[in-house]
Amino acid sequence: MAQMTSGSRQSVVRRAPIVIEQLIPLDQARRCEASDHNMSSTSFNEPRGNKVVRTNGSEARMATERASSRAARPAPKVSVKRLERIGHNLLLAIGEDPNREGLKMTPNRFARWWKEFIDYDPGTIETTFAFESFRTDQMVVCTGVPVFSLCEHHLLPFKCEISMAYIATEHVLGLSKFARVAHKYSHRLQVQERLVHQIADEITAITDARDVAVLARGEHLCMQMRGIKSDGLMSTSVMRNLFGSTDAREEFLTLALGKRNGR
Repeated sequence: MAQMTSGSRQSVVRRAPIVIEQLIPLDQARRCEASDHNMSSTSFNEPRGNKVVRTNGSEARMATERASSRAARPAPKVSVKRLERIGHNLLLAIGEDPNREGLKMTPNRFARWWKEFIDYDPGTIETTFAFESFRTDQMVVCTGVPVFSLCEHHLLPFKCEISMAYIATEHVLGLSKFARVAHKYSHRLQVQERLVHQIADEITAITDARDVAVLARGEHLCMQMRGIKSDGLMSTSVMRNLFGSTDAREEFLTLALGKRNGR
């Protein structure tokens, strides 16, 4: 769900939010890239440069990426052939016969899955809409966006539910772009702590909003399948500027966690 609540952010005024369902399918376009298998797992922003984005009847605007002091992440280059060899050797290493019925195509499937996941293309994420006639410091909230990512420590999946918010200024982010941003940073080797920061950085870069909040609640197979073998829900968050205050933080968390009116 995406919600908007209005009121001065200096003293947050409680009002019933406008609720818009966030249940739209994502485009799953894939890039085709083949080369070596370098995949970085450090914290980074991705450069976009200057790009004109037209917004369905709204004026075109220039979305300029904010300069970052951190190193830019190179485009991932996935080698299907190397991954096939890895898959073949993995079967041998665990005592299986890669040539037996049922496993003959497994190395190829393994390679294609990795390429599909790492080479994910979120599509256009910079679409915004002019907000001049409604510039009332509204809190824009999008909750319940599910994403899968891969723990960089054990190469096991984890699933997160992402909630995002910002205080709108001159531009508002297209609704589907929340999910595209979340997926952009989840389709890689990742840790949940870094994921929320990268999503917040991207929302700020696109909207110029300084007041941004991101909450992720995730279940990790590296905890459920190995080691302690226990269920557990991990929560990580970023609360920037006005969201660091008690009132704004409480309002966001109330909407994100769905506890309004006794729920």
